[in-house]
Amino acid sequence: MPALVLDGKALAAQWEQQLSERVAVLKEKSSGKTPILATILVGADPASATYVKMKGNACRRVGMDSLAVEMGEETTTEQLLAKIAELNSNKDVHGILLQHPVPSQVDERACFDAIDLAKDVDGVTCLGYGRMAMGEEAYGCATPKGIMRILEHYNIELEGKHAVVVGRSAILGKPMSAMLLEANATVTTCHSRTQNLPAHIKQADIIVGAVGRPEFIKAEWIKDGAVVVDAGYHPGGIGDIEIDDGVKERCTAYTPVPGGVGPMTINTLIFQSVESGEKAFS
Repeated sequence: MPALVLDGKALAAQWEQQLSERVAVLKEKSSGKTPILATILVGADPASATYVKMKGNACRRVGMDSLAVEMGEETTTEQLLAKIAELNSNKDVHGILLQHPVPSQVDERACFDAIDLAKDVDGVTCLGYGRMAMGEEAYGCATPKGIMRILEHYNIELEGKHAVVVGRSAILGKPMSAMLLEANATVTTCHSRTQNLPAHIKQADIIVGAVGRPEFIKAEWIKDGAVVVDAGYHPGGIGDIEIDDGVKERCTAYTPVPGGVGPMTINTLIFQSVESGEKAFS
């Protein structure tokens, strides 16, 4: 039986229709106001500019407004903190996204943590991460939360399963492990320096590639019947996992690259922005 394709692009399109309806309700209740996502782009990194543009387009597709804030390459930590404080106090802004990465002279972690928890719709603050890991209310980091929404939609069983996450970044690998643990999976967190990595991956019922290296995880390491989730994206349209025809025949389900995790990352950011707007307008 061919593997189930975990189609994030199609799922995001379905959710956009639902989110459009929710935004329309909010506009009617609030005399035409909509949730507003503020995006902050510091510097002129072309990839970051593209991502910010995509997020603005996603806002418009569901009828939301976005506020694009662009700051120069020479921006200091203090200047960025002042801009975040301004957006925190703006009652018309319901979500704040600081595009990663920022220029090297900026203390990115300090700026992430300056974002008001109620507006942390990208799930990047230490407070939000801690609350999420403790099972308390908080917005989840957009990529791992998007993955969890994909797994939930396709009824992928997590309870009691052995999940192996390869990657330990603060906005992907670590929160991914915490979310899977909260869903009652048994979780092993690995990374690029893990010894005997193939042996760990061979045990995985669910493998999540989040290491940021093209095809770092080899097809031959993946056991038959596994669920394969690839959160990477690299030039040439390849991910962190080598997903060849053999893997597609042997695994239970997999996310394509592109068209799997990426669309649901952006959709989750919009989903959480709409939630924040609903709370503010209630």
